Amino acid sequence: MNIDKQDLLRAYRQMKTIRAFEDRVHIEFATGDIPGFVHLYAGEEACAVGVCMHLTRADYIASTHRGHGHCIAKGVDVPGMMAEIYGRKTGVCRGKGGSMHIADLDLGMMGANGIVGGGPPLACGAAMALQRTGGNHVAVAFVGDGGSNQGTTFESMNLAMMWNLPAIIVVEDNGYAEATSSNYTVASGSNADRARGFGLPSESVDGHDFFAVYEAAGKAISRARDGGGPSLIECKVNRYYGHFEGDAQTYRGVDEVKKVRATRDCITNFARQVIDSGQVDSAELETIDDEVMQLIDSSVAAAREADKPAPDQLLTDVYVSY
Repeated sequence: MNIDKQDLLRAYRQMKTIRAFEDRVHIEFATGDIPGFVHLYAGEEACAVGVCMHLTRADYIASTHRGHGHCIAKGVDVPGMMAEIYGRKTGVCRGKGGSMHIADLDLGMMGANGIVGGGPPLACGAAMALQRTGGNHVAVAFVGDGGSNQGTTFESMNLAMMWNLPAIIVVEDNGYAEATSSNYTVASGSNADRARGFGLPSESVDGHDFFAVYEAAGKAISRARDGGGPSLIECKVNRYYGHFEGDAQTYRGVDEVKKVRATRDCITNFARQVIDSGQVDSAELETIDDEVMQLIDSSVAAAREADKPAPDQLLTDVYVSY
Protein backbone atom coordinates (compact mmCIF):
# COMPACT_ATOMS: atom_id res chain seq x y z
CA MET A 1 0.00 0.00 0.00
CA ASN A 2 1.43 3.35 -1.04
CA ILE A 3 1.28 5.60 2.05
CA ASP A 4 4.14 8.03 2.48
CA LYS A 5 5.86 8.70 5.77
CA GLN A 6 4.12 11.99 6.47
CA ASP A 7 0.71 10.37 6.09
CA LEU A 8 1.76 7.53 8.39
CA LEU A 9 2.81 10.06 11.02
CA ARG A 10 -0.43 11.99 10.52
CA ALA A 11 -2.49 8.81 10.96
CA TYR A 12 -0.60 7.93 14.13
CA ARG A 13 -1.04 11.43 15.53
CA GLN A 14 -4.78 11.40 14.88
CA MET A 15 -5.30 7.96 16.40
CA LYS A 16 -3.16 8.85 19.39
CA THR A 17 -5.04 12.13 19.86
CA ILE A 18 -8.39 10.35 19.82
CA ARG A 19 -7.19 7.76 22.36
CA ALA A 20 -5.66 10.35 24.68
CA PHE A 21 -8.74 12.56 24.39
CA GLU A 22 -11.10 9.74 25.27
CA ASP A 23 -8.95 8.36 28.08
CA ARG A 24 -8.82 11.83 29.62
CA VAL A 25 -12.55 12.45 29.25
CA HIS A 26 -13.09 9.11 30.99
CA ILE A 27 -11.10 10.42 33.95
CA GLU A 28 -12.57 13.92 33.94
CA PHE A 29 -16.17 12.69 33.73
CA ALA A 30 -15.72 10.88 37.04
CA THR A 31 -15.06 14.23 38.76
CA GLY A 32 -18.62 15.36 38.06
CA ASP A 33 -17.50 18.52 36.26
CA ILE A 34 -18.73 17.42 32.82
CA PRO A 35 -22.49 17.79 32.28
CA GLY A 36 -24.66 15.29 30.44
CA PHE A 37 -23.57 11.96 29.03
CA VAL A 38 -20.47 10.95 27.08
CA HIS A 39 -19.98 7.88 24.89
CA LEU A 40 -16.31 7.13 24.30
CA TYR A 41 -14.68 5.98 21.06
CA ALA A 42 -11.47 4.45 22.45
CA GLY A 43 -10.55 1.24 20.62
CA GLU A 44 -12.17 2.27 17.33
CA GLU A 45 -9.63 4.90 16.23
CA ALA A 46 -8.50 3.08 13.09
CA CYS A 47 -12.04 3.27 11.68
CA ALA A 48 -12.43 7.05 11.86
CA VAL A 49 -8.87 7.83 10.82
CA GLY A 50 -8.68 5.18 8.10
CA VAL A 51 -11.76 6.69 6.45
CA CYS A 52 -11.21 10.40 7.05
CA MET A 53 -7.61 10.32 5.80
CA HIS A 54 -9.16 10.20 2.31
CA LEU A 55 -11.47 13.15 2.84
CA THR A 56 -11.01 16.84 2.20
CA ARG A 57 -12.49 19.85 3.92
CA ALA A 58 -15.19 19.96 1.22
CA ASP A 59 -16.38 16.41 1.94
CA TYR A 60 -19.05 15.77 4.56
CA ILE A 61 -19.42 13.32 7.40
CA ALA A 62 -22.38 12.51 9.65
CA SER A 63 -21.53 11.00 13.01
CA THR A 64 -23.19 9.15 15.90
CA HIS A 65 -23.59 9.67 19.64
CA ARG A 66 -20.04 8.21 19.87
CA GLY A 67 -18.63 11.02 17.78
CA HIS A 68 -15.44 12.39 19.35
CA GLY A 69 -13.21 10.22 17.17
CA HIS A 70 -14.97 11.22 13.97
CA CYS A 71 -14.65 14.90 14.90
CA ILE A 72 -10.92 14.69 15.56
CA ALA A 73 -10.31 12.63 12.41
CA LYS A 74 -12.16 15.27 10.35
CA GLY A 75 -10.03 18.05 11.84
CA VAL A 76 -12.28 19.65 14.45
CA ASP A 77 -10.33 21.78 16.94
CA VAL A 78 -9.37 19.66 19.96
CA PRO A 79 -9.37 22.44 22.60
CA GLY A 80 -12.72 23.60 21.23
CA MET A 81 -14.08 20.06 21.54
CA MET A 82 -12.93 19.73 25.13
CA ALA A 83 -14.50 23.08 25.99
CA GLU A 84 -17.72 21.95 24.32
CA ILE A 85 -17.82 18.77 26.40
CA TYR A 86 -17.33 20.90 29.52
CA GLY A 87 -20.23 23.11 28.38
CA ARG A 88 -18.10 26.26 27.99
CA LYS A 89 -18.74 29.16 25.66
CA THR A 90 -15.32 28.63 24.05
CA GLY A 91 -16.54 25.29 22.73
CA VAL A 92 -16.98 24.66 19.02
CA CYS A 93 -20.77 24.97 19.52
CA ARG A 94 -20.45 27.67 22.21
CA GLY A 95 -21.01 25.10 24.92
CA LYS A 96 -24.59 24.37 23.96
CA GLY A 97 -24.15 21.13 22.04
CA GLY A 98 -22.17 19.00 24.42
CA SER A 99 -20.60 15.64 23.68
CA MET A 100 -23.41 14.22 21.54
CA HIS A 101 -23.88 17.28 19.33
CA ILE A 102 -20.42 18.53 18.41
CA ALA A 103 -20.46 19.91 14.87
CA ASP A 104 -18.32 22.09 12.63
CA LEU A 105 -19.97 22.72 9.30
CA ASP A 106 -16.97 24.68 8.01
CA LEU A 107 -15.04 21.40 8.13
CA GLY A 108 -17.84 19.27 6.70
CA MET A 109 -18.56 17.77 10.11
CA MET A 110 -22.38 17.78 10.17
CA GLY A 111 -22.51 16.74 13.77
CA ALA A 112 -22.54 13.96 16.29
CA ASN A 113 -26.08 12.71 16.64
CA GLY A 114 -28.12 11.49 19.59
CA ILE A 115 -30.59 9.79 17.22
CA VAL A 116 -29.62 6.18 16.55
CA GLY A 117 -29.45 5.75 12.78
CA GLY A 118 -29.82 9.49 12.27
CA GLY A 119 -26.65 9.92 10.19
CA PRO A 120 -27.33 8.02 6.93
CA PRO A 121 -30.27 10.24 5.82
CA LEU A 122 -28.19 13.34 6.52
CA ALA A 123 -25.34 11.94 4.45
CA CYS A 124 -27.74 11.17 1.60
CA GLY A 125 -28.98 14.77 1.70
CA ALA A 126 -25.44 16.11 1.66
CA ALA A 127 -24.48 13.71 -1.14
CA MET A 128 -27.46 14.81 -3.23
CA ALA A 129 -26.48 18.45 -2.76
CA LEU A 130 -22.89 17.66 -3.75
CA GLN A 131 -24.10 15.74 -6.79
CA ARG A 132 -26.25 18.64 -7.97
CA THR A 133 -23.64 21.33 -7.43
CA GLY A 134 -20.96 19.45 -9.35
CA GLY A 135 -17.44 18.52 -8.36
CA ASN A 136 -16.33 15.19 -7.03
CA HIS A 137 -16.96 15.47 -3.30
CA VAL A 138 -18.50 12.76 -1.12
CA ALA A 139 -20.54 12.33 2.05
CA VAL A 140 -19.85 9.64 4.64
CA ALA A 141 -22.22 8.40 7.34
CA PHE A 142 -20.84 6.56 10.33
CA VAL A 143 -23.35 4.28 12.06
CA GLY A 144 -23.10 1.65 14.77
CA ASP A 145 -24.38 -1.91 14.69
CA GLY A 146 -27.46 -0.77 16.59
CA GLY A 147 -28.11 2.01 14.10
CA SER A 148 -27.63 -0.45 11.26
CA ASN A 149 -30.94 -2.03 12.27
CA GLN A 150 -32.88 1.20 11.93
CA GLY A 151 -35.19 1.74 8.99
CA THR A 152 -33.45 5.05 8.32
CA THR A 153 -30.29 3.14 7.42
CA PHE A 154 -32.07 0.71 5.10
CA GLU A 155 -33.99 3.53 3.44
CA SER A 156 -30.77 5.46 2.97
CA MET A 157 -29.06 2.51 1.29
CA ASN A 158 -32.00 2.16 -1.09
CA LEU A 159 -32.16 5.89 -1.78
CA ALA A 160 -28.40 6.15 -2.35
CA MET A 161 -28.55 3.36 -4.92
CA MET A 162 -31.64 4.69 -6.68
CA TRP A 163 -30.07 8.14 -7.08
CA ASN A 164 -26.47 6.91 -7.50
CA LEU A 165 -25.34 9.24 -4.73
CA PRO A 166 -21.67 9.82 -3.81
CA ALA A 167 -22.36 8.45 -0.33
CA ILE A 168 -20.52 5.92 1.80
CA ILE A 169 -22.01 4.25 4.86
CA VAL A 170 -19.47 3.04 7.41
CA VAL A 171 -20.91 0.58 9.93
CA GLU A 172 -18.78 0.40 13.06
CA ASP A 173 -19.83 -2.93 14.55
CA ASN A 174 -18.24 -2.78 18.00
CA GLY A 175 -20.09 -5.89 19.10
CA TYR A 176 -22.87 -4.33 21.12
CA ALA A 177 -25.87 -2.10 20.57
CA GLU A 178 -25.78 -0.68 24.09
CA ALA A 179 -25.74 -4.04 25.94
CA THR A 180 -27.11 -6.33 23.24
CA SER A 181 -24.65 -8.38 21.20
CA SER A 182 -24.82 -7.82 17.45
CA ASN A 183 -24.82 -11.62 17.14
CA TYR A 184 -28.43 -11.46 18.33
CA THR A 185 -29.54 -8.53 16.22
CA VAL A 186 -27.90 -8.74 12.77
CA ALA A 187 -29.71 -11.59 11.04
CA SER A 188 -27.09 -12.42 8.42
CA GLY A 189 -24.20 -11.67 10.73
CA SER A 190 -22.90 -9.14 8.23
CA ASN A 191 -24.00 -5.65 7.31
CA ALA A 192 -21.97 -6.01 4.13
CA ASP A 193 -24.27 -8.86 3.08
CA ARG A 194 -27.31 -6.74 3.88
CA ALA A 195 -26.04 -3.87 1.75
CA ARG A 196 -25.51 -6.15 -1.23
CA GLY A 197 -29.25 -6.78 -1.15
CA PHE A 198 -29.64 -3.14 -2.19
CA GLY A 199 -26.93 -3.48 -4.82
CA LEU A 200 -24.28 -1.54 -2.90
CA PRO A 201 -20.65 -2.56 -3.35
CA SER A 202 -19.76 -3.65 0.16
CA GLU A 203 -16.80 -4.88 2.16
CA SER A 204 -16.27 -6.11 5.72
CA VAL A 205 -12.88 -5.39 7.27
CA ASP A 206 -11.03 -5.71 10.56
CA GLY A 207 -11.69 -2.36 12.22
CA HIS A 208 -8.61 -2.76 14.41
CA ASP A 209 -6.40 -2.70 11.31
CA PHE A 210 -5.81 0.85 10.09
CA PHE A 211 -4.41 -0.36 6.77
CA ALA A 212 -7.42 -2.57 6.04
CA VAL A 213 -9.82 0.29 6.74
CA TYR A 214 -7.70 2.77 4.79
CA GLU A 215 -7.59 0.51 1.73
CA ALA A 216 -11.33 -0.26 1.74
CA ALA A 217 -12.23 3.39 2.30
CA GLY A 218 -9.88 4.50 -0.46
CA LYS A 219 -11.61 2.28 -3.00
CA ALA A 220 -15.12 3.26 -1.93
CA ILE A 221 -14.41 7.00 -1.81
CA SER A 222 -12.55 6.96 -5.11
CA ARG A 223 -15.45 5.12 -6.76
CA ALA A 224 -17.92 7.67 -5.40
CA ARG A 225 -15.79 10.60 -6.59
CA ASP A 226 -15.71 9.09 -10.07
CA GLY A 227 -19.50 8.83 -10.25
CA GLY A 228 -19.63 5.15 -9.34
CA GLY A 229 -22.22 5.65 -6.61
CA PRO A 230 -22.53 4.56 -2.99
CA SER A 231 -20.81 1.85 -0.98
CA LEU A 232 -20.90 0.32 2.48
CA ILE A 233 -17.91 -0.58 4.61
CA GLU A 234 -18.39 -2.69 7.72
CA CYS A 235 -15.66 -2.37 10.36
CA LYS A 236 -15.63 -5.17 12.92
CA VAL A 237 -14.12 -3.59 16.00
CA ASN A 238 -14.32 -3.28 19.80
CA ARG A 239 -14.94 -0.36 22.12
CA TYR A 240 -12.89 -0.27 25.30
CA TYR A 241 -15.30 1.60 27.56
CA GLY A 242 -18.98 1.06 28.24
CA HIS A 243 -21.81 2.20 26.04
CA PHE A 244 -21.85 5.32 28.22
CA GLU A 245 -19.75 6.46 31.15
CA GLY A 246 -21.03 4.57 34.18
CA ASP A 247 -21.89 1.43 32.20
CA ALA A 248 -20.54 -1.50 34.25
CA GLN A 249 -20.36 -3.70 31.12
CA THR A 250 -21.61 -6.78 32.97
CA TYR A 251 -22.82 -8.12 29.61
CA ARG A 252 -19.24 -8.62 28.37
CA GLY A 253 -17.12 -11.73 28.78
CA VAL A 254 -14.45 -12.09 31.44
CA ASP A 255 -11.32 -10.13 30.41
CA GLU A 256 -12.87 -9.49 26.97
CA VAL A 257 -11.57 -5.93 26.72
CA LYS A 258 -8.26 -6.83 28.36
CA LYS A 259 -7.59 -9.46 25.70
CA VAL A 260 -8.43 -7.09 22.83
CA ARG A 261 -6.18 -4.39 24.26
CA ALA A 262 -3.33 -6.89 24.59
CA THR A 263 -3.57 -8.46 21.13
CA ARG A 264 -5.55 -6.28 18.72
CA ASP A 265 -5.08 -2.66 19.77
CA CYS A 266 -5.10 -0.56 16.61
CA ILE A 267 -2.50 1.97 17.78
CA THR A 268 -0.05 -0.56 19.22
CA ASN A 269 -0.22 -2.73 16.12
CA PHE A 270 0.09 0.28 13.78
CA ALA A 271 3.20 1.50 15.62
CA ARG A 272 4.80 -1.94 15.50
CA GLN A 273 4.13 -2.32 11.79
CA VAL A 274 5.54 1.04 10.71
CA ILE A 275 8.60 0.70 12.97
CA ASP A 276 9.34 -2.89 11.91
CA SER A 277 9.02 -1.90 8.25
CA GLY A 278 11.59 0.88 8.73
CA GLN A 279 9.18 3.56 7.54
CA VAL A 280 9.09 5.39 10.86
CA ASP A 281 11.52 5.66 13.75
CA SER A 282 10.24 4.96 17.27
CA ALA A 283 11.62 8.29 18.46
CA GLU A 284 9.31 10.09 16.03
CA LEU A 285 6.29 8.34 17.51
CA GLU A 286 7.46 9.13 21.03
CA THR A 287 7.67 12.81 20.09
CA ILE A 288 4.11 12.68 18.84
CA ASP A 289 3.05 10.97 22.09
CA ASP A 290 4.52 13.84 24.12
CA GLU A 291 2.96 16.51 21.91
CA VAL A 292 -0.46 14.87 22.08
CA MET A 293 -0.38 14.67 25.87
CA GLN A 294 0.58 18.33 26.08
CA LEU A 295 -2.35 19.20 23.80
CA ILE A 296 -4.81 17.23 25.93
CA ASP A 297 -3.48 18.69 29.20
CA SER A 298 -3.72 22.25 27.89
CA SER A 299 -7.19 21.60 26.45
CA VAL A 300 -8.52 20.39 29.80
CA ALA A 301 -6.91 23.28 31.68
CA ALA A 302 -8.39 25.83 29.28
CA ALA A 303 -11.82 24.22 29.39
CA ARG A 304 -11.91 24.27 33.18
CA GLU A 305 -11.07 27.98 33.26
CA ALA A 306 -13.44 29.08 30.48
CA ASP A 307 -16.79 30.73 31.18
CA LYS A 308 -20.13 29.05 30.71
CA PRO A 309 -22.59 30.48 28.17
CA ALA A 310 -24.52 33.46 29.53
CA PRO A 311 -28.27 32.99 30.21
CA ASP A 312 -29.13 35.56 27.54
CA GLN A 313 -27.58 33.25 24.95
CA LEU A 314 -30.07 30.46 25.64
CA LEU A 315 -32.09 30.90 22.45
CA THR A 316 -29.33 31.95 20.07
CA ASP A 317 -28.23 29.40 17.43
CA VAL A 318 -31.62 27.68 17.71
CA TYR A 319 -33.39 29.09 14.66
CA VAL A 320 -31.99 30.09 11.29
CA SER A 321 -33.09 33.31 9.65
CA TYR A 322 -33.25 33.04 5.86
